[in-house]
Amino acid sequence: MMPKKALLIMGLSAIVSVGYAAETRDTTLAPVETQSPNTNYKPAFRGQTRIGGIKTKTPYTATVINSTLKNPWGIHVLPDGRFLVTEKGGTMRLLKANGEFDKQIAGLPAVVFKGQGGLLDVTIDPAFATNRMIYWGYAEQAEGGSLLAIAKGKLSADESKVENTEVIYRATPAYRGTLQYGCRIVFDKQGNLFISTGERSGNDIRMKAQDLSAGIGKIIHITKTGKAVAGGPFAGKANALPEVYAYGIRNPDGLAWNPATGELWEAEFGPRGGDEINIIKPGRNFGWPVVTYGIEYSGEKVGDGIQQKEGVTQPIYYWDPTISPGGITFYTGNIAEWKNNLFVGGLSGQHIARLVIRANKVVGEERLLKDKNERWRAVVTGKDGALYGLTDSGKLYRIAKK
Repeated sequence: MMPKKALLIMGLSAIVSVGYAAETRDTTLAPVETQSPNTNYKPAFRGQTRIGGIKTKTPYTATVINSTLKNPWGIHVLPDGRFLVTEKGGTMRLLKANGEFDKQIAGLPAVVFKGQGGLLDVTIDPAFATNRMIYWGYAEQAEGGSLLAIAKGKLSADESKVENTEVIYRATPAYRGTLQYGCRIVFDKQGNLFISTGERSGNDIRMKAQDLSAGIGKIIHITKTGKAVAGGPFAGKANALPEVYAYGIRNPDGLAWNPATGELWEAEFGPRGGDEINIIKPGRNFGWPVVTYGIEYSGEKVGDGIQQKEGVTQPIYYWDPTISPGGITFYTGNIAEWKNNLFVGGLSGQHIARLVIRANKVVGEERLLKDKNERWRAVVTGKDGALYGLTDSGKLYRIAKK
């Protein structure tokens, strides 16, 4: 006979999974979050938080292939399988496909390496094979403080430096704080850039996330030359930046394309609780700091303590307590049960969250590599089909089928 405790866990799992019975046959475990939430806020729909747990059946290994990086932040897989990695202090490095150091790249502008500032995300032009263009974000000194700048440059033939560096975008206004720059950069199919910008954290500036004339707390859509992509949702609107694509964003450190749907997904930090996963749609307001499932670090409500409001888009999923989501990726490698799952680097959570997605809903959650006690800054799928994870401690992990 099954023990009463096991029966109770199974019963709780069944309750959590109600409404998704046809979609969650592999979701038989209790939710992975066992800590008490910071609030008694109610989700807008079933499964928006604390979905049933899942467990990977495929045997896999996690191997450190580089442990010499210094404050790594961004990582991009090159066409030949090597890795382009940024370090917050201002260094960009090339790593071989096996993780070994290859080259250090010079020619980058000075960064404000303080707090959460420094050299941040990096990506390459879709036509990199022919034009060798690299794009990156960094905290730049400016009048009135610092801001997130997006630059581009050409990787030299010998891969030793970037040439003809040019700043193509600045997320204004500048601010004297050193927190929450955001900064993930992805290209769309038309060859334009989506950029996530943080709202800089301070109580005296974060309402700019709701201000369409400010470039902070937004998802920005620009061309390779830094101009607003034509036909944006706020093009022609008075007192609105034409490059703003979506707004009401707190600190978005995750941005990735869902290969199954072609939609842009985003992850952002809440304060105490209220970390979010969102599907970015043009013109949408994602609420911060008016609507949130989190509370202030002091324990007080954020604003009026509102979680739902007309005209504000709900997150697909949220966490309370926080896991501090870093980079995200939809897995496209060779572990079949992970295909098109969303992997989220957890910083304070010290794990990689695996989210199973069906019909734009999270239907299962797993915590991977919790035993490593690492802050996971970024995750990517390698050319070899393995998952790679970058940690604040300076390590690059290869997570692969045994």
